[in-house]
Amino acid sequence: MSKIDSRKTIVERVQAIAGSLTLTEQKLISELLRAPRDVAIGTSSEFAARIGVHEATTSRLARKLGFTSYAEFRDGLRHEFLKVADPAERISATLNDARAKGFLPLLVASELSALTAMTDHISDARILEAAEKLDCRRVFIYGHGNAEVLSVLMERRLRRLGIDSHPLSGSPRDLAEQMLTLSSDDALLLFAFRRQPPDYQRLMQVAAETKARTIVVSGTIGPSLSPSPDVLLSAPRAGMPDSFQTLTVPMAICNAVILALAERRGPDALATLDRLGELIAKFEG
Repeated sequence: MSKIDSRKTIVERVQAIAGSLTLTEQKLISELLRAPRDVAIGTSSEFAARIGVHEATTSRLARKLGFTSYAEFRDGLRHEFLKVADPAERISATLNDARAKGFLPLLVASELSALTAMTDHISDARILEAAEKLDCRRVFIYGHGNAEVLSVLMERRLRRLGIDSHPLSGSPRDLAEQMLTLSSDDALLLFAFRRQPPDYQRLMQVAAETKARTIVVSGTIGPSLSPSPDVLLSAPRAGMPDSFQTLTVPMAICNAVILALAERRGPDALATLDRLGELIAKFEG
C-alpha cells in the first residue's frame, strides 16, 4: 500500500483507502464520522466497543490511514474535529480572515479554489455516467438539511427536461410510502455532505431491492457512505482550510449533470423546453 500524504484530513485519508476497507473497518469509519468528537476524546478500546469489535482492529485502521499509532491517529482527530468541527467555530475562523481580507474577496477566493479543484475529484466521464443513470422514467430525490435546496433545484431542472421527478421528505413512514412505487426503471438521487443522512441506508437498500439506479452527490464523506451508490460525485465543498462550507460546489456538479443530460436527450429535451415556453406564455399572458 502506498504511503498516505500526512497533510490529508481524516476524511481524505479514508477516501484514499476506501477500496481496501473491510466491512468492520467501514463500520468503524461510519461510527467515527457519526461522532468524531466522542472518538477523539476516548480511548482505542472505547472506540472499538462502540461497534463491538476487538481493540486491535482500531489500531490496524489507524495504521491503514497512515498513522504510526493509535495515539497519533487520536491526536489527528483532536486537531481536526475538536478544533473546527463545530459550524460556529468554522464560521468564526472564516470571519477572522474576512476582517483582514474583506468578506466578499475571501468568499470568492475560497469558492474559486474549491471549484478549480473539482476536476481533480470528478471526471467528465463520471458526469456523463450520472447523466446516463438519470435518463430514465422517474427520478426520486432525497436531500436532508441544507441539501433540500439542491433537491428543489434538481427536481425543477429534471422536470424541464421532461423527466418525472419526485422529492422525498418527511418521517420514515412518509418515505416508505413515497418509495412504494420505485422500480428498476427509476433512479434514486441523493445528497450527502458532513455525515451520512439518517435515512440514507434504508433508501439505498430499497433501491437495491428494486434494482433502481443510484447516484449520490457528496462532499469528502462520499467514499465512506454505506452502501455505496452506482455513481458517486464527490468533491470538497470548501477551498480553504477551516472555512465554512457552501453549496456552490455541489450546485456546480448538479448543473454539469443537467447539461450532460440535456445533450444526451437531444431533440426531446429541446421539445420539452419549447413546450414549457409555450405554457409559461399561456399562464403569464
